[in-house]
Amino acid sequence: MASRLEFVQYAVSQMEEAGTITYKKMFGEYGVYCDGKIFGVICDDQLFIKVTEAGRNLKPDLPLGAPYTGAKPHFLIENIDDRAFMREFVTATCQELPIPKPKRGRKAMAFDYKKEYKEFYLPPAKPGLVEVPAMRYLAVDGQGDPNEPEGEYKAAIGMLYAIAFTIKMSCKGSYKIDGYFPYVVPPLEGLWRQKGGGEIDYAHKENFMWKSIIRLPDFVTEEVFQWAIVEATRKKQQDFSKVHFFTYEEGLCVQCMHVGPYDAEPATIAAMTDYAERMGYTADFSEKRLHHEIYLSDPRKAAAEKLRTVIRHPIRRRDT
Repeated sequence: MASRLEFVQYAVSQMEEAGTITYKKMFGEYGVYCDGKIFGVICDDQLFIKVTEAGRNLKPDLPLGAPYTGAKPHFLIENIDDRAFMREFVTATCQELPIPKPKRGRKAMAFDYKKEYKEFYLPPAKPGLVEVPAMRYLAVDGQGDPNEPEGEYKAAIGMLYAIAFTIKMSCKGSYKIDGYFPYVVPPLEGLWRQKGGGEIDYAHKENFMWKSIIRLPDFVTEEVFQWAIVEATRKKQQDFSKVHFFTYEEGLCVQCMHVGPYDAEPATIAAMTDYAERMGYTADFSEKRLHHEIYLSDPRKAAAEKLRTVIRHPIRRRDT
């Protein structure tokens, strides 16, 4: 029996205080990572963690089990509800595990956030829960209808991409960024709210308040960002003062892949709301926790019925 995604997401949320916890599909089940290190697997709705001396010392009576035929013994974690234990055990385990060695024998591919973090960028077309850690972004704030041909929104997108590609292409020039690696510029995203509050009203786009964003690699510091602003201004002779460095930690959310026109999003949002309520959660919107969209399709090239957009809403447990 394959593991349920709901179990995987819950297990990951219980370990989130140990670091940046992610998961990836592996042979029909899931590998679990902390800050890039694989430390465990989830098989048949059970969590298995690699055996280490730190783990033995911390919990000598933990049972062992093989997650799949032919696998080495792993610790079988039977009580994933204890967040304090999970944090302590995963932290101790990962401190002992070695840093993964880079693969050799072929030219390194550019790091693609959509492929490496599918849980954030390629969710299924049905609602699910996700814990989103803090990420760094380029951001431009604005308001009004995003469909205006020469409007503020279009100008914001142009500014974002100009700075994003200035940073990406920095490796071609004399400015060297500590920790730089080749990468694919992540997709455009947007945080949305309605002027005056309330739910997003697709019939009155003129009242939209938005923050357009593009994710930054972790090696981009505020110092690097400031260099990119100066460099882009010099090369393009354009004012980029509206672009700012933005850190955003979404936390617990419900999300879904919406396929179709943007104006058809309310049906997907209704399904997300219903799913969250059935799972014991309620919406948790505020000035800092907003309606979030990630645009995986170019509306200039794709038919409206084929547009793919990740929709994400902040939630909390009903009893908190």
